[in-house]
Amino acid sequence: MKLFTRQRGSFTLMSGVLLLTLILAGCGSANTGTTTGSGTPAATTAASTNGKGCTKVGVLLPETATSARWDGKDKPYLTTDIQAISGVTVDYYNAQGVSATQQNQADQALTKGDCILVVAPNDSAAAAAIVTKAKASGVPVIAYDRIIQSKDLNYYVSFDNQKVGQLQGQYILDHYKDYVKGAGKNNISLINGSQTDQNAILFNKGVEETLKPLIDNKTLNKVYDQFTPNWDNPTAQTEMEGVLTKNANNVQIAYVANDGMASTVIAALKAQHLNGKVLVTGQDATDAGIHNILTGDQSMTVYKAILKEAQATADIVKALHDGTTPTTTGTSLTSDGGSIPSVLEAPVAVDKTNIVATVVKDNYIDKATVCAGLAAGTGGVC
Repeated sequence: MKLFTRQRGSFTLMSGVLLLTLILAGCGSANTGTTTGSGTPAATTAASTNGKGCTKVGVLLPETATSARWDGKDKPYLTTDIQAISGVTVDYYNAQGVSATQQNQADQALTKGDCILVVAPNDSAAAAAIVTKAKASGVPVIAYDRIIQSKDLNYYVSFDNQKVGQLQGQYILDHYKDYVKGAGKNNISLINGSQTDQNAILFNKGVEETLKPLIDNKTLNKVYDQFTPNWDNPTAQTEMEGVLTKNANNVQIAYVANDGMASTVIAALKAQHLNGKVLVTGQDATDAGIHNILTGDQSMTVYKAILKEAQATADIVKALHDGTTPTTTGTSLTSDGGSIPSVLEAPVAVDKTNIVATVVKDNYIDKATVCAGLAAGTGGVC
């Protein structure tokens, strides 16, 4: 092999061996990706595997301000269960309630080579962009607890969230007579979760459908029904204060979507000496929520066994890692026409009658916390 170059009217012969060396060197320098120890670009290692052989899992949770569950329950359970898979490590991120932050964190995870993403979206619609980018890199996404509105989503693990609302509504249906004292003393307010969280919409749908007959026949008089941006606890308190002011404290039932907001709603009721006199719902079976049930300030909560949710998620991660098809129990629909393979666990209504049989039995609560300031033997828990 020979190459001739023209210099001042003459030709200079270059060794074909030298040229071949230069060509090979050029091919090697054309790939500018960050390389692993084997010389393979890190991004390429994560890409196109669809999770098979993946040893770096990104876990992205939405916030810590409105519910103690995310850092207190979900993070440790997910980390422990996923890292129980041989050779697998977890990169953990929390968006602190900002969708743009979660998007940036997902970008960081992909750049670091995380090859499976577990995402509890701060905003179910905005997080579709995370799925799009992950798909382009061959990285599967498991929506955790809250669905992501993308037909390209790979899997979804949560609870039957419409059932959560039905359980809350059924509790009101079964106990409203203890609080409603006849015509004009039958007011109910509904303080829902964030409308950017598809779960909150499903909770609301469940409770509205369950209570519709009582509202339609005027047994209950709905005086307030609003979604609360970002599940913000102080906002929920302001909402309840407004409801009490507008109705001259004439409120008998406060449907509240979760325990975090229920705590601040109870604060508003306490200011008017109405705590314990108004039926208050909740969700998540938090330490604070169970404590409020034991004191009589909150009527019920919904227990979602996060341990089962986290394990189901880890089972999907393991199947992807092993190159097998994950086991699911059904499908969930996305707003853009997707039908997503899903695992939906069953929620359980909890009040003072079954605390011991549920959250105590499962070691889900911290007894020292829920029993703080309560007499020994309270509720059979303390």
